[in-house]
Amino acid sequence: MEIRSTTDKDLDVFVDTVHAAFGRFPETPVEGGGLWWSALEMDRCLLALTADGRPVGTAATHPFELTLPGETLVPAPGVTAVGVLPSHRRQGVLSAMMRHKLAELRARGELLSVLLASEAPIYGRFGYGPATYMARLTVPRHKAALAVPRARTVAGDPAAGSDNGSVEVLRRAECGEILEEVYDRYRRAQPGALSRPHRWWALRAGQPPISPAPRHIAVHRDADGVPDGYASYSVESGTLTVDETITTDDAVFTALARFALGHDLVSQIVFQHVPPDHPVRWQLADFRAGEVSDDMDWLWVRLLDVPRALTARGWFMDGDLVLDIDDPFLGEHGRYLLTVRDGKADCVPTDREPDLSLDVSDLGSVYLGGTAPSTLVRAGHIRAHRPGAATLADALFRAERPPHCLHWF
Repeated sequence: MEIRSTTDKDLDVFVDTVHAAFGRFPETPVEGGGLWWSALEMDRCLLALTADGRPVGTAATHPFELTLPGETLVPAPGVTAVGVLPSHRRQGVLSAMMRHKLAELRARGELLSVLLASEAPIYGRFGYGPATYMARLTVPRHKAALAVPRARTVAGDPAAGSDNGSVEVLRRAECGEILEEVYDRYRRAQPGALSRPHRWWALRAGQPPISPAPRHIAVHRDADGVPDGYASYSVESGTLTVDETITTDDAVFTALARFALGHDLVSQIVFQHVPPDHPVRWQLADFRAGEVSDDMDWLWVRLLDVPRALTARGWFMDGDLVLDIDDPFLGEHGRYLLTVRDGKADCVPTDREPDLSLDVSDLGSVYLGGTAPSTLVRAGHIRAHRPGAATLADALFRAERPPHCLHWF
């Protein structure tokens, strides 16, 4: 079997092969773009070929940026379009492609990689761990009233959810630049968020509101008229579905939620891609009105250079931990002393006794602060070697706000 990089001439073969791997057929081209594969960069794609040159597997990466705790931005190649033809599964093709891809990323100096997992059991064995989560929230229209915030206000400190801005409804075609600008400000402040390169917006490659699918956009503007949030939505068969709500301001999120919940001529409102801990359920007058479903993982993280990755992110308390890390897929093992002082970390090899022993996939899960190390200790994945080690790790790895990723790739 041969694994090689592709060129622009391989695009049709690549697209046909990855669709066949998933039992699908390529869609009909859409005028003005909109096909997900139009965002592929062919010098970042791989084809697996049999000895006689037949394509049987594909893999690719997108050049994203990931926002880490502390609002640090790092390159984060997003692995995607990974597929093996049904006739060649369980023959080592996928493992060979992933080994090739990880070696390629390391050669480029990448410190981590991310992906969205089509099936959860697959990518843990390659060192990826689930790091962000999301859910769907469904609210019947007749139970959509919001409660009055109970927090008292003080001078210059508005009550939770108060808002002096306005909401304007635009068609998707009218506000492309606004969406791109608002999303970019959002992702730079939100741990776990990925960049959306300009070419994605220009090609309209992805899911709504990037794609050409018809959508209304509720744009929130602050008191000075500057856009500071948006919600992309559609109405069909009596259901208003919000694709995504983009803002880091809880008051703006509440204003956009209030707009959706107050929409006439619908029977229910569905918020997709909601962070599990978001306060919107608590803002409903009837707490039980919001039905949570499709609680699932989203972004998976894989560290490729542990010391560089751990020193890249921001930290919010001081402490020392010795991490004993196993990377069975790459056949590596390392023990590191993580020392955090004044928001910065130092990470060096050590011979000291470990505080925690963990797989590199577990480190990927806790890296952004969305999974508590103590949860994985209780699950039997991380071993704590001394009392208090898991509690300290929880406090160290927490982020300033829970990580969240909305971008599909």
